[in-house]
Amino acid sequence: MMQESIDLSRYIRPGDTIWWNQGTAEPLRLTESLVRQRAEIGPCRAFLGVTSSTTLQAEHADFLSLLSYCGLGQNQRLMDAGMLDVIPCHYSQLPFMLDSGALPCDVLFLQVSPPGPDGKPSLGTAHDYLLCAARRARVVIAEINEQMPWTHGSPGVEDIRFDAIVHSNRPLLTASLPTIGDIERRIAAHVAEFINDGSVLEMGIGAVPDAIMGLLQDRRDLGIHSGMLGDSVVDLIEAGAVTNARKSIDRGVTTVGILLGTQRLYEFARSNFSLNFQPSTYTHAHSVLASINNFIAINSAIEVDLTGQINAEVLNGRYIGAIGGQTDFMRGAQAAKNGHSIIALPSSTRDGRISRIVSRLADGVVTTPRSESDIFVTEWGAAQLRGQPLQERMRRMIAIAHPDHREQLEREAFGC
Repeated sequence: MMQESIDLSRYIRPGDTIWWNQGTAEPLRLTESLVRQRAEIGPCRAFLGVTSSTTLQAEHADFLSLLSYCGLGQNQRLMDAGMLDVIPCHYSQLPFMLDSGALPCDVLFLQVSPPGPDGKPSLGTAHDYLLCAARRARVVIAEINEQMPWTHGSPGVEDIRFDAIVHSNRPLLTASLPTIGDIERRIAAHVAEFINDGSVLEMGIGAVPDAIMGLLQDRRDLGIHSGMLGDSVVDLIEAGAVTNARKSIDRGVTTVGILLGTQRLYEFARSNFSLNFQPSTYTHAHSVLASINNFIAINSAIEVDLTGQINAEVLNGRYIGAIGGQTDFMRGAQAAKNGHSIIALPSSTRDGRISRIVSRLADGVVTTPRSESDIFVTEWGAAQLRGQPLQERMRRMIAIAHPDHREQLEREAFGC
């Protein structure tokens, strides 16, 4: 049923769980309608991914409770307001929890593009777990946004049944470009030493990934297989460094699940058949990742300990990160032929007072165990831990810690 306005109380029941596109692909007309009509609908729950809008506010907790897999974007503000709780899980687990019913999806809000070259709409800039959610939902409500780019990929979109359709014509949300400083450039220089012609890259968004991308324009035949990409990938493709010509799978195309960037990135994606959008059941699947020769997974952390344990979730008792796809990509990269997993992070806080390499993780949260560790990089160098015993791991990690903290780390590690 196609509508210009929509009475959501016709479709949403009290107690329902609602899902929608994450990040900058949020279907704003539908989520804004949910907020306005929440009293008429009754108490319900929403599952969020990364949140880029400010549509949800603390006062909406009167009828809305929220869940997420992460504390990223606007989610931290919602947690501080006491209306959002986090489900700690690997990103790759979300489709399976949907399929099993462990995570319910009663209603799905889905922002899609207008029909493209194939005469059908697409999931646009965010494919991730939406197909799985659509299969489980009792009701699927589509927002067809004239400004959502049609994108290539994700088989099965044409099978989604839309129970109601609304139209919009508004720019997508955007993510601000990060500021790259000296520390990020120094980290990037060390990471770049591990990236050769023909490497296939996974990395997130932010200052360090953008700095790394900026140093790779002299490489040839790089490939991309990543859960999320930002604007810096456009520079690398337009420079001719990324061709995907040597990929052992998906040869010739950049494989991605979500775009999180600016209008420039979205226009680059519009009807671009060199971008291969896939759901998380593909982008994060161990069997897929392990089959990518020369796969280099680059991720970050809040803090790491001297033996290679990683905390990417909690800082000073506050949930600010995510388990996300970190462990998925780390395991996949190390199972791949000539693959490597790199954790890149500054050695200390900006003022240098607190080391991000520690003898013991402060909040006791281990996002990824030390058994999965491979290479750690800070602005002071790289520490390769794969195959190394505990004592040697400690020595190598201390060597890439900030110089002001090395003596203290040595005392805590070796009692000297």
